[in-house]
Amino acid sequence: MVVGENGCHLCAPLVAKSAEEMREQMHLAHLQGADIVELRLDHIAHFNPLVDLPLLLKDRPLPAIVTYRPTWEGGEYVGDEAARLDALRLAMNFGADFIDVELKAAPEFIANLQDKKSTGCKILVSNHNFEMTPSAESIGSLVAKIVSCGADIVKFVTTAQKITDVATVFQILARCQVPTIALVMGQSGLISRLLSPKYGGFLTFGSLASGKESASGQPTLSDLRNIYSLGRVNRQTKVFGIIGKPVGHSKSPIIHNAAFREIGYDGIYVPFLVDNLREFLNVYNTSDFSGFSVTIPHKEAALECCDEVDPLAKAVGAVNTIVRRKSDGKLIGYNTDCEGAISAIEDGLRGGESNTTDKSPLSGRYFVVIGAGGAGKALAYGAKSRGAKVFIANRSYERAKVLADALGGEALSLEQLNTFQPVDGMVLANTTSVGMSPNIAETPIAKDALRKYSLVFDAVYTPRITRLLTEAEESGAEVVSGLEMFIRQAIKQFSLFTGGSAPEKLMRDMMANTL
Repeated sequence: MVVGENGCHLCAPLVAKSAEEMREQMHLAHLQGADIVELRLDHIAHFNPLVDLPLLLKDRPLPAIVTYRPTWEGGEYVGDEAARLDALRLAMNFGADFIDVELKAAPEFIANLQDKKSTGCKILVSNHNFEMTPSAESIGSLVAKIVSCGADIVKFVTTAQKITDVATVFQILARCQVPTIALVMGQSGLISRLLSPKYGGFLTFGSLASGKESASGQPTLSDLRNIYSLGRVNRQTKVFGIIGKPVGHSKSPIIHNAAFREIGYDGIYVPFLVDNLREFLNVYNTSDFSGFSVTIPHKEAALECCDEVDPLAKAVGAVNTIVRRKSDGKLIGYNTDCEGAISAIEDGLRGGESNTTDKSPLSGRYFVVIGAGGAGKALAYGAKSRGAKVFIANRSYERAKVLADALGGEALSLEQLNTFQPVDGMVLANTTSVGMSPNIAETPIAKDALRKYSLVFDAVYTPRITRLLTEAEESGAEVVSGLEMFIRQAIKQFSLFTGGSAPEKLMRDMMANTL
């Protein structure tokens, strides 16, 4: 069985201390929708081939790869090499569908096999680089060496020092003429696992649960199936994603992938852990990479990396959405944060009523923004455009002053923020990451300073109700969660990505269920 029609299998690596536990895990993998399991014999304590292999391989619910990984290739096995290889031969005789042999041992091992064809077992020859991702030329030579020793399936795994390393692996994988598993370890290598079906990968690995990974950067089976819908991914699938650092906390993949499924759009949305934005965009510069959400800390840099920038984003000074124009491949920058946040705050001031007069409830109000980054600029510009008097508080006073001067507003230090109470009815907007999970006990402002605010907005949405919002509500203010900004900006982003209407109700429901 394969995932969807793309030919890429979904494999669950099983790591357990006993054959009995591994057998139970195999049935769980079957229930979770795996196509293949990898039996990591090297994790079994006191492994006995003659006893444990029949238990694992007889009447198994799924095809199995048998791997007995030595420590010199990143595994757990310490012992006699001849005994290890004998166990793999025995696994073939007991009916294993695949065995994994390391390239270092493969030539002699395969040459000495007498009955490989009669068993029907496929030989997977693997190589792992735990330090880096070599050049395309080096990987090409490695693949040729693996093929030449008689491999039925090629497996090479590298390590990402940065996300652009993965592009090299995609380049090789797309050209391979034999079944190939090509993956990149580490957080920056996650996209190699999510986009493997797009580039013709034979399989990708998904663990049974978080904490059960057999390699760094491995997602769960549940995420591969339920969030990323890997069965839908094919060579024509368009790639979208969120660019940031950090990026693992983002709920965007959950929302956008569900929306793609809902409207039948052939796209996948993945997290991009990016250090250097310009380098990333230069490397992933094909039409396959069709659009990006941009988050901390790249929103301002994105302004300079786009070929064209929408007037609103240019005025704000930050881009949170990049779309590759189909006609010429140019990158067009937009800002959906501004309207998403400001409209949510206006509706909060109106008591949830969005269909009122043309005059904004922000007109004439004092609007205090914490943070002078991309999101801070979006909120400040939006408030100014609605007639508010804007104040910017930031850790770097100099940066706050630059933004305030550009808007005709005033700058504050973070120390001043706690004593700044000139008038009642002010609006406070936190655009920093203070209070974001896991640092949920933090808040950017003292509770006593919240009494003069009519409404407090927090761009943080994990958790949905931050300490700042809790204390603001206790102080009598209306509160607006970053969730509302997130949903509104995501809906607009989705329309820019697809050129069609976003399934708004679904996106709201998915976000509510996620949190």
